[in-house]
Formats: sequence, structure tokens, C-alpha cells
Amino acid sequence: MKNRHRHPRSDRARSSADKAPRLGILAAAPLLAAVLLWSMPLHARAAAPVAAAPAAAYAVGYREVPDVVSSEGVVEAVRQSTLAAQIAGQIVELRVKVGDSVKPGQILVRIDPRAAEQVVAGSRSQLAEAQAGLANALRSHERNQQLFAQKFISKAALDQAELEYKAAQARVGALQANAGQASTAKTFTVITAPYAGVVAATPIEVGDMATPGLPLITVFDPASMRVVATLSQSSLRDVKLQLPVRVEVPALKRSLTARQVTLVPVADSRTHTAKLRLELGDAAGLLPGQFARAYFVTGVARKLVIPERAVLRRSEVTAAYVQGAGGHEQLRQIRVGETSADGYVEVLAGLREGERIALDPVRAGLLSGGIASDQTPTEK
Repeated sequence: MKNRHRHPRSDRARSSADKAPRLGILAAAPLLAAVLLWSMPLHARAAAPVAAAPAAAYAVGYREVPDVVSSEGVVEAVRQSTLAAQIAGQIVELRVKVGDSVKPGQILVRIDPRAAEQVVAGSRSQLAEAQAGLANALRSHERNQQLFAQKFISKAALDQAELEYKAAQARVGALQANAGQASTAKTFTVITAPYAGVVAATPIEVGDMATPGLPLITVFDPASMRVVATLSQSSLRDVKLQLPVRVEVPALKRSLTARQVTLVPVADSRTHTAKLRLELGDAAGLLPGQFARAYFVTGVARKLVIPERAVLRRSEVTAAYVQGAGGHEQLRQIRVGETSADGYVEVLAGLREGERIALDPVRAGLLSGGIASDQTPTEK
């Protein structure tokens, strides 16, 4: 009796003390269950009950899918210009660098204009001298006409004066053309952007000597891109160019549809191939020189396919979760082929028509605990 009343505790206090640890256990129950499931051996995981709902399934079957032939290509800009020097001179200013965006008419490079200015000044002086000579020849010709009318000079003297006047006119015309050419050459000291674009290359530096034909700036328009693909002549015979062409750019993990397909009407006699230009609509993020792969439709074939998102790829293993007896998913290794434009991948081995696979392999793996199937892959 003494021990019973040594530490008195009311019923209410005992109830509060008992609830606290129970709430902590309930909160940690899901995490504890996951850890215990992962720590179980494979045969124990298979026997463990799964309370979550099964993953969505897809019935494996045959479908009519486009039969395609792939071709490697390179991305290039529809508009790409290499701006070169047209006159000689030292580069005194370089206003842009690689990667800069430019606007139409924006100044990119300046070449020392002093030599061109001197040529313009010399041409203008020669033109002024020729114009003065033309005025003198005109007055002399008019006087000679009056003197000839009064019969003070001969017809030969009048013809000589007229010839001198016409020669002065021709000299003025030639020097006017030279002055205009010199003025035009002076504008070549300033290199401007021909259109809005991005600077791709600047192979020169301030202080370099520019010579006619020397590349100075390379500019391309990123809003207009295309892929140049190469096809063998035998494949070109079967390709349906009127059907959509899918283009993949692995570097961007993007898939595009060509807006227009143009066959270059010249074949390579060495490789026996032809080139096709695939105009792209959405060109955001594409860069000239990137690798691309084009898929040309040659027909329609009946193939055993599954959604690409149902395929689980881990290193060298390609697999899918197949629903077995009782609705449990089991991991089975499969062999797949090419992926179609609508998101389906051909199954070459490992699955049969009518089997059901999980559309979400990650969720199926969590629910099944990573159980591998004992069935061996079945060839088609």
C-alpha cells in the first residue's frame, strides 16, 4: 500500500503522458515502413503487402507506325554573312565581340580613314581643275564661233576649238566618276551590320592590317535556322518528302518538325548522296554547327510498340515493369528499336502482345520493391 501511494498520478496526467509517444510513432510510421521494406531481402519484399494503389498500365499491342529512315545533318543559319574589308588600312576600332547581338546598321569595325580621305581630297581638286578648264574651253569655243561668223578664222580653227571643248567635257565626267568612287571607298572604312543578328566570329584585333578580301566579322540571324541533312540516293528514292520530317537536336534534347523541305538538285559524285535543306520554325536555342538527326518517312509498318515513357533505362539495361499474376509488377529486360514521332518505341524482344506494363516505371519500382521477372525475353 505504501508503494502504491508514493508517486501519486492522476488519470488525466497518465492519459497525456501516454499520448505523446504514440503521436511520434504514428508520424514516423511511413518512413519506418519504407526503411524496413528496403532492408528486406528480395523474397521478403515480394511477400510484403503493398497498400498503395497500383501504377497505371498499358496493354502491349501492334500499331500502324511510320517507317522512317534517319539521316545525320548539321544546323546552319539561313542568313549568315562574312563581312570582309574592301580597302586597305589599319583597324582602329572593334566595337563588338563574339556572342554580341547587333542591330541593322550598327557600326562593328572602323578602318583608318586617313588614306581614303586624302584620295577623296585629291579627286575633288582634280575635278575642280577640270571644271575650270571646261569653262575656259567653253568661252574659247563661243568666241571662235563669233569670229568664224565674221570670217576672221578658218573652219579648221573652229573645229579645233570645238574638239578642245568636248575633250574638257569628257575630262570633267571622268574626274567626277573618280571623285564619286573615292567618296564611296571612304565609306568602306566603316563596317556595319547588314541585319539584326549575332556575332559568330571576329578573327581580327585592333591594330591588324586590313586588306581587300580579309574576313573581319561573321554575323548570323538566329531567328532563321535550318538543318542540312545527307541522304543516300537509294534512300532518297523511297522518302516521302511531302510528309512531315522530324528533326532531333541531341545537344538541346529537343525534337522539331521541319517547316519546309528542299532537295538540293545536285548529287555528290564521290559519296553518291544528296543534300536536303530542312527549314525550322522554332529556332530558339539552336546554334550553327550543332549536330542534328532527321527522320524521313518512307511508309507505314505494323509494329509492336509501347509508350516511350514506360521504358526504364539504367546504364546498359533497358527494361519495363510487367504486370504479373495478382497485379504485381515485375521488372523485365527488353530490347527496343527506334522511337516514333508520336512518342512510341518499337519492342524488338522481351514483350508479347496482350501483356500489360506500367506506364510509370519509377512508381512501379517503388511499389514492387524492384522485383525482377524470371521470364526470359521473348523474341518477336
